[in-house]
Amino acid sequence: MQAILIGFMGSGKTTVGRILARTLATEHADLDDLIVQRAGQPITAIFAEHGEGYFRQLEHQTLLQALGTPGILSTGGGTPTITMNAVSLKQSAVPVIWLTASDQTIIDRVQNDAGRPLVNELDRSALLALKKRRQSLYAAAADLTIATDRLTPQQIAQQIQNWLGRQQTALQA
Repeated sequence: MQAILIGFMGSGKTTVGRILARTLATEHADLDDLIVQRAGQPITAIFAEHGEGYFRQLEHQTLLQALGTPGILSTGGGTPTITMNAVSLKQSAVPVIWLTASDQTIIDRVQNDAGRPLVNELDRSALLALKKRRQSLYAAAADLTIATDRLTPQQIAQQIQNWLGRQQTALQA
């Protein structure tokens, strides 16, 4: 992996990850998509049939496998909030980038997305409370933080690419 994108749902991880991968001429993987492939069923079905505990175990196994592959990885919103995942992210040499967004931006982006189990279960205030609870966990895992509200996905990808280039230059010096 060249970079791992973390952040709350709707922060732009998948969109930015695809653009960044294309820009860097590498592969993009979305952890949720990898989990769906591995389980052979959608995430909403995994949650409904097996519960969140089973999903998180599957997520961890899939994360460990993905860390050993080339490219850019977009994680699920809850990935770095689970201790075993946070430890794996920190122990990895791969840079972790936290994409942030304001409460209103998150609501605007996710409110009509039926494919997000937590959006279906939580009302607005509970969703924003969850976002607030997760912030310190995202911060602890991140090597770089980018506020996405006033930037296009292309601008965000460019910022990450520039930062990665500076990191690479610093390692070579």
